[in-house]
Amino acid sequence: MSASRRASVARPVAPSPEAVLVDTFLDNLWMERGLSRNTLNAYRADLLQLAAWLAGRGVTLAGAGREHLLRHLAWRVEQGRQARSTARFLSSVRRFYRYLVREGRIGADPSARIDGPKLGRPLPRSLTESEVDTLLQAPGTADALGLRDRAMLEVLYACGLRVSELVTLRAGQVNLRQGVVRVSGKGGRERIVPLGEEAVEWVERFLAEGRPAILGERPCEALFPTRRGAAMTRQGFWCVIRRHARRAGIRKPLSPHTLRHAFATHLLNHGADLRVVQLLLGHSDLSTTQIYTHVARERLKDLHARHHPRG
Repeated sequence: MSASRRASVARPVAPSPEAVLVDTFLDNLWMERGLSRNTLNAYRADLLQLAAWLAGRGVTLAGAGREHLLRHLAWRVEQGRQARSTARFLSSVRRFYRYLVREGRIGADPSARIDGPKLGRPLPRSLTESEVDTLLQAPGTADALGLRDRAMLEVLYACGLRVSELVTLRAGQVNLRQGVVRVSGKGGRERIVPLGEEAVEWVERFLAEGRPAILGERPCEALFPTRRGAAMTRQGFWCVIRRHARRAGIRKPLSPHTLRHAFATHLLNHGADLRVVQLLLGHSDLSTTQIYTHVARERLKDLHARHHPRG
């Protein structure tokens, strides 16, 4: 082969020592943790970006100190990186440097005393009142299972229960005469929650018509049994919600707690006291309930913008 021909042949570029170090770490991480390919690729991108930034300052990954990492974090802020992206970056870096310490490549972890960014809790997804009405009316109530689903949705929205609380309800926890339900919540804490007239009527109808048709002579403690005569699982009820949401034409992303979120948001929209909502939801800490005030506030701002003459 001529010299000119040899010169035109592309030669494979050897990976840099930094890239080799990162890939060795990722191989080890994959074997230890079995992380997904997408997660490993994200870690690789974070670490190689850090390596390139350090190289521009004459520093290697293994030679970086805490001050280098802090400066790099400041640079990320200047670049407009979001807090969630920076939190993932720090997770990558911490695992990487813990690995280097464990392997004896460095003596101390430079990321050990670096605090991550404060991540705001995501606002819960909710439904409008008209969407809730449409969802509640979606189950066909001519058969026992449809009657059960309607009663479950009514109780869930009327009481703001967690799905786990709903599916574990026993018939003895519901007092239809007084219109209340006794709920066993997180940490074994009990609370009494009003049912409301609509929910009481649907539970009464289900107990009179639907539950006997589902169970026959079979015993079952669960208030809302499956067709097999057992308590429903959280996953099973999640399938129920999705099925009826599709029937109702609701295209919003839903979660098993969507009606619980709607319960809290709609109460606040109608002027309920935050501490009352806290008690009804069974929150031990008021700060957990306060996230719903943001949802209600956004709703009020939207109403103002649409209906006020100077909105």
